[in-house]
Amino acid sequence: MAEPAQIRNAPIAPDARVLPRVTPKGLKPNLIGMSRDTLRAALIEAGTPERQANMRTAQIWGWLYEKGVTDAAEMTSLSRDLRATLAEQFRISRPEVAERLISADGTRKYLLKLDGGHEVEAVYIPEEDRGTLCISSQVGCTLNCTFCHTGTQTLVRNLTTAEIVGQILVCRDDLGEWTSAGKQVGEKRLLSNIVLMGMGEPLYNTDNVRDAMRIAMDDAGLGLSRRRITLSTSGVVPEIVRAGEEIGCMLAISFHATRDELRNELVPINRKWNIAALLEACRNWPRLSNAERITFEYVMLKDVNDSDADARRLVKLIAGIPAKINLIPFNPWPGSPYERSDWDRIEAFAEIVNRAGYASPVRTPRGQDIMAACGQLKSATERARKSRATIAAEVGAG
Repeated sequence: MAEPAQIRNAPIAPDARVLPRVTPKGLKPNLIGMSRDTLRAALIEAGTPERQANMRTAQIWGWLYEKGVTDAAEMTSLSRDLRATLAEQFRISRPEVAERLISADGTRKYLLKLDGGHEVEAVYIPEEDRGTLCISSQVGCTLNCTFCHTGTQTLVRNLTTAEIVGQILVCRDDLGEWTSAGKQVGEKRLLSNIVLMGMGEPLYNTDNVRDAMRIAMDDAGLGLSRRRITLSTSGVVPEIVRAGEEIGCMLAISFHATRDELRNELVPINRKWNIAALLEACRNWPRLSNAERITFEYVMLKDVNDSDADARRLVKLIAGIPAKINLIPFNPWPGSPYERSDWDRIEAFAEIVNRAGYASPVRTPRGQDIMAACGQLKSATERARKSRATIAAEVGAG
């Protein structure tokens, strides 16, 4: 267990909602990530007659998000001249798969290289009734949550709308989920759910997350139901209700502690917006009902937040909020100061929550053989690169 002195001085997360969009000079505009209105305007500017712009926008939209094409030449319903114009003036770009790992349990983890060379990760988790893709919203993270490996990585920038959508496209490429690959419209999907629980804080990048999820939910495109998209936040209180109104997806709260003193240490953003402020925002979440409950995520840390008293405080705090509580056995990472709670302790905690009337599923750890907890692949890759560089330097010195 971490000594309080080790974690008490974790810095408060700065307001990172405004960060530079770093795109190398000379790159053509990316058709991926454009809204319908932006795409329409871009086509008109490129010479498409205004009377044809709506039709062409719809056609291109279908090629991008239903068929998954990566080359304008494949858009055979468009004229040869328009395809040439698209190829000349635009690009269709996804993040590059730098590394792809598949766990023994079927979990797939992607290390993705972005424009400019930075890397993020996405994780696909297959289950019997769904396939969930966990996607990132920032390069690195500013929150400094002491139990989270991503918190050890410096925040670089927000992801663009194209980079957020691109993670979904990469996974669908890998799964063969496009109609151009033989997938039938209406056929059961392998990728059916999205969770914004990867690297970064989504509500420090609300605009790009919103625009990306609108593309994901577009019926004529990726066609995911808003109730199959979950946004997880550590507690950026001023953005919570706005996200509910402008995105309309499901909400998860990265909660993890029932006392401000402890949450200040585990989730330092709590020093800016405390538990009371966070729960008030939850009570104001649009569409909040028994049919659309808020999920409270609670990582189980041995002898830190897993006592019976913690469980009783938790159910008291969220009283009146339609909710479920996901209990998450801590997924250890190299250098972590924490241990996973014993299984009998997790079961005892869950029993108290269940008796209070809240569902409390225990999340099964997935992808442990490929270090599938958030931030682990990227960190492991960076360590390997440093090791190779060190070896090369030593060889050169010899």
